[in-house]
Amino acid sequence: MGNKDNKSIIGPVLIIVAAVFWGTMGIFVRALGEYGLSSFQIVCLRVSFAAVIFALCLLVKDRSGFKISLKDIPLFLGLGFGSILFFTVCYFTAIRMMSLSTAAILLYTSPIWIMLMSMLFFHEKINISRIVALILAFAGCVLVSGISGNGITFTGLLVGLGSGFGYGLYSILGTIALRKYKPLTVTTYTFIFAAVGSFIICRPFDMVSKISGSGKVGFLIMFSVLTALVTAVIPFLTYTLGLNKVEASNAGIIATIEPLVATLVGIFVFREPLTYMSGCGIVLIIAAVVILNLKIKKKDK
Repeated sequence: MGNKDNKSIIGPVLIIVAAVFWGTMGIFVRALGEYGLSSFQIVCLRVSFAAVIFALCLLVKDRSGFKISLKDIPLFLGLGFGSILFFTVCYFTAIRMMSLSTAAILLYTSPIWIMLMSMLFFHEKINISRIVALILAFAGCVLVSGISGNGITFTGLLVGLGSGFGYGLYSILGTIALRKYKPLTVTTYTFIFAAVGSFIICRPFDMVSKISGSGKVGFLIMFSVLTALVTAVIPFLTYTLGLNKVEASNAGIIATIEPLVATLVGIFVFREPLTYMSGCGIVLIIAAVVILNLKIKKKDK
């Protein structure tokens, strides 16, 4: 009985580990930003090193996983450019424009975008639960934006919502890709394409100049590798392993601790204030996410 109980908690623990690692992303983004690196350049370092690490993992585990059909390249372009690159640029920009808690909560409007895109592409029907979730999410976004006193601009709000859209797009395109390819193959090519795209927009020569002129080249390279490991490789791997043991709907509920972790990081590491209205907004958006996931869970039973 004890062994069975232990096995039953492995999946949730793995999801929690992934969410905690994702929640610390603000620490790395702001630390790299202190060296003059732009959001685009930080994204480039993160996804490029993550792509290398994922490729090495695939090389060791299953070389046949590198084989993909040419007709599926647009799908991986969408995953790499349209999702990972777009949402990461938006999220990293949001982190530098507003508090960590606000950026994380706007990122976690992704289930709302997933619902809307599922209705469009998978013809899922709308229902009362989804309408309630949309209302709660919208109200929460309003509270964590200007009304909450965080001083977020309209541009900042759009950037934050953009991160949620891009994050949600990964679930839609990823679901399609996983019908044909293994998770590690999907993740590896997603980050490879994201890395290629990041070099196009990051002004690579300027990035190299900033790193070489910092006087801490070795440190910045190692810290960038650490950023990739902590905010991309480890959480993506643990989340994928957790999904093998936990239903996707349950995993989604568990993963909502990420914005809570980001909020705690903002409060205790960066001493960011948490207002009453902002706290209410956080509760409303998390409630919307939980309602959506509970609906999926009920449907699966």
